[in-house]
Amino acid sequence: MKDLAESRILIVDDAKTNIDILVEALRGEYKLSVALDGTAALRSVEKSPPDLVLLDIMMPGIDGYEVCRQLRAQESTRELPVMFLSSLEDVKDKTRGFEVGGNDYLTKPFEVLEVKARVRSLLKAKAYADAVREAMARDLRIAREIQMGILPADLQAATSHTDLDVHAIIEPAQQVGGDLYEVLRASDDRLVVALGDVSGKGIPAALFMAVAVTVLRTLARHIVDPAEILCRLNAELTERNPRGMFVTMQCLIFDLAQGRVSCAGAGHHQLAILSPGRPPRLACPSSGRPAGLMAFNPIECETLPLEAGDTFVLFSDGVSEAMNAAEDFYGEERLLAALSASAGTPAADTVRKVVADVRAFVAGAKQSDDITVLAARYAPAKG
Repeated sequence: MKDLAESRILIVDDAKTNIDILVEALRGEYKLSVALDGTAALRSVEKSPPDLVLLDIMMPGIDGYEVCRQLRAQESTRELPVMFLSSLEDVKDKTRGFEVGGNDYLTKPFEVLEVKARVRSLLKAKAYADAVREAMARDLRIAREIQMGILPADLQAATSHTDLDVHAIIEPAQQVGGDLYEVLRASDDRLVVALGDVSGKGIPAALFMAVAVTVLRTLARHIVDPAEILCRLNAELTERNPRGMFVTMQCLIFDLAQGRVSCAGAGHHQLAILSPGRPPRLACPSSGRPAGLMAFNPIECETLPLEAGDTFVLFSDGVSEAMNAAEDFYGEERLLAALSASAGTPAADTVRKVVADVRAFVAGAKQSDDITVLAARYAPAKG
């Protein structure tokens, strides 16, 4: 936990007398900064966030209430402790101070010993909260490493000598998430590719994702029909699912000996196909419900001819439902437009093109869902 002597306090007051009293009382115990009005206080916090703000209310320009409100409106300063020090002693003034987000309120004239005690209490609480957050962040980083380790590590090895080029990117909205993909070499001539999206976000979704991947991987090694894989997956997830979670999934099996690809979907949206000389198109709509919800889940398989140059693009709804600041969705039409120039390019370029186009569309807006894109391109050697 942070040494309190390393804490920095920002004193905000337009009266030099008050500043002198507080500086005299607190120097030697903490690091101190001073701002003479609300505007200067906000600039100081933006430049170097303190551990505590001692804030006057009645100041020229922006008053203390507004300073606190603006601090609470910013994610980076939402948890910054604020103690009001004001000559306003009416109950309604104190109430307003707490309503705008103040952690404490002390009226002037104040006793120095009381100020020091309250300052120390607020700083100890912040140090403890910061330590807890750091521990949680560390655990989440480890959880993310474990989760990413569950996913296929070497796609090139899985696709070696198959004439298939496969690449995938996954970007959780939080440290951990519920999106998943699988690329499994089931036999010399059979490759299983799947992409799924677990309900929810965070740790619960990550745990359910780990279970779904493990079951999927086991089933895909022995079952040659993607619809049967998803039906069996649904049965396994439904049997032990106390929280009622589910996963949508699109599953493809490339039969290279027969020159065909079979696809089945469990509540997942369509995938996109790029073929030489044709505009990108959506294909393989799901016939079943998301896996894990109900024991009865009829899922059907669709089989397509596998032609040289075909690229199959699977994606989670973090792509199609990505939102910009105006809360407009990226949508499947934009996805197809982004793919229009990708026919014939390596799978990695196709995936990067989609992710870059989504990022350009959202233009810095906060990511609302996990983003996963997988491209599988069939490029048999000529001759």
